[in-house]
Amino acid sequence: MIIYHLIAITVAYILDLLIGDPPNWPHPVRWIGRLISSFDMLLNKGRYKKLKGVLLLLFVVFIVFIVCAGLIFIAYEINTAAGVAVEGIIIAAAIAQKSLKDASLEVYQPLKTGNIPDARKKLSYIVGRDTAHLDESEISRATIETVAENTSDGVTAPLFWALVGGAPLAMVYRAVNTCDSMVGNFSERYKEFGWASAKWDDVMNWIPSRLTGIIMLIANRSIHSNYRKAWMILFRDARNHPSPNSGWGEAAVAAILGIQLGGTNYYKEMVSNRAKMGDPMHPILADHILKSNTILSRTVLLFMLFLWIGGMTFALALT
Repeated sequence: MIIYHLIAITVAYILDLLIGDPPNWPHPVRWIGRLISSFDMLLNKGRYKKLKGVLLLLFVVFIVFIVCAGLIFIAYEINTAAGVAVEGIIIAAAIAQKSLKDASLEVYQPLKTGNIPDARKKLSYIVGRDTAHLDESEISRATIETVAENTSDGVTAPLFWALVGGAPLAMVYRAVNTCDSMVGNFSERYKEFGWASAKWDDVMNWIPSRLTGIIMLIANRSIHSNYRKAWMILFRDARNHPSPNSGWGEAAVAAILGIQLGGTNYYKEMVSNRAKMGDPMHPILADHILKSNTILSRTVLLFMLFLWIGGMTFALALT
């Protein structure tokens, strides 16, 4: 089965590069979001909110796993080609490399032409921080941080779990990640109810985020003039991020580009001082958004190669 997973992962990678997530097409993540919203309205009230949050996570994960596993089982019962095709399509829905690039370019284009208000507006679609008063450098920083963090969250992590457990586990990862996005915050409404979603998202991202940060530096060696210093920055700064996982992508990208990410953000006019990632060898410019996309592409391509090597090595060890 490992070889089928690897072929399906490759199909998914190609499909995502070519098609991405067309906005008018049905998408499983939207269905998962509606499911989470329904459980949120049903369970997020009264006492025992932390326990109810655990139940939400279990219900969502169980439903997503059963549906995906059932579809793939039926497809493989038809024939192997149908099984690989269905599995590839489902995995493609769990990754978002093209969408991530497109979203960052939506910010880059008006920013490059000097249309700061439009760049702020487009940025507000992809980040949670306040964008109304950001200048070019801060808009660029926010966009680069989004690409850096979501290289793992949106691409390599679901690919990693697809290798471990096929499309069902890739989509389970996406369900957990969506639960974290929707309820795993520290607002008064969700600080207890979203506890399980936030913690389990951290668990599922722990290995992929670290692999991604390391592979970023391996895949993008030529971009940075001081390779040894880049590695030092990664291991020095990644652990300083408030998230146990997000710092690996951000620190790696900062090290590769010779810029400094992190700093002061505002969320609904509340100040959030984030740890700084990297050394400010160069000022942050709009063109760094394009370079962060190059890092994303190279990283995912090398990650795919490592998945094949790891998967085939494991398969040979079992024979």
